[in-house]
Amino acid sequence: MSDVPSNAPEHCPGTGSDQAGKSSACQGCPNQAICASGMAKGPDAAIEEIKKKMATVKHKILVLSGKGGVGKSTFSAHLAYCLASDETKQVALLDIDICGPSIPTMMGLEGEQVHQSGSGWSPVYVEDNLGVMSVGFLLSGPEDAVIWRGPKKNGMIKQFLRDVDWGEVDYLIVDTPPGTSDEHLSIVQYLSAAGIDGAVLITTPQEVSLQDVRKEISFCRKVKLPIIGIVENMSSFVCPKCKNKSQIFPPTSGGAEKMCKDLNVPLLGKVPLDPRIGKSCDEGKSFFAEVPDSPAAASYKSIIQRIQNYCSTCEQ
Repeated sequence: MSDVPSNAPEHCPGTGSDQAGKSSACQGCPNQAICASGMAKGPDAAIEEIKKKMATVKHKILVLSGKGGVGKSTFSAHLAYCLASDETKQVALLDIDICGPSIPTMMGLEGEQVHQSGSGWSPVYVEDNLGVMSVGFLLSGPEDAVIWRGPKKNGMIKQFLRDVDWGEVDYLIVDTPPGTSDEHLSIVQYLSAAGIDGAVLITTPQEVSLQDVRKEISFCRKVKLPIIGIVENMSSFVCPKCKNKSQIFPPTSGGAEKMCKDLNVPLLGKVPLDPRIGKSCDEGKSFFAEVPDSPAAASYKSIIQRIQNYCSTCEQ
């Protein structure tokens, strides 16, 4: 008989069964998502292959959000831009937001395609030291919808990790979909042996966003994914002309700062709302290059320095 978890409901089909996480007995079980993903069945043969492939990648950072529209991909793109501003560092950005890949647009790579070489898929390069891979490069056009079930999404993530020829990389940033879905379980599972430095969680000040990021924190703790910290986007608006600050989204429950204190999670910083960030993303340009002296750019740089410091401690 298949292995049965100690906290499993009556009539559990077992973790090794094809019905794991799918039978009527699985409804309401706290292990249902993990069993359905296949993580409970034992190690996937690809995990060891991915471990070998990732041996040349020093630091792996996941960027997560509880819901869409909070600036997760924007932060991922600018984390990559900022890290790559040091020409001695090699940076890779992997977009696994399969149903809504926006990284190609933000990085100025719309219309680019993936090329294969003898060593695997070649990333598309923004600069010599900044490579990008996204499912968006595999679509015939930006309007194409990706209508895939979980297994096909998981297979694509596995292929990205196993077959992309990143080479020697200092930082791999993974832009994930919002929420806690198959893609998140897959990326954690496949990188489990290779090691993940941790996750950066993105939120906005409103309680409706904080509720979802609390679930994301719970997910990280359940799958033993270290949390580097929380970034609060759109925390205030700084007028580009008069420099006055105003609250566009008032934090009715104390915002990310209070949540971080309550849940004992680091707050990496707050990024003010600046319409020029969105304009830079739409044009596929780095906000740091366009508006280097803005309050938002200073906030980004402070947050990213804290992430680099965290990664440095992981090396020790």
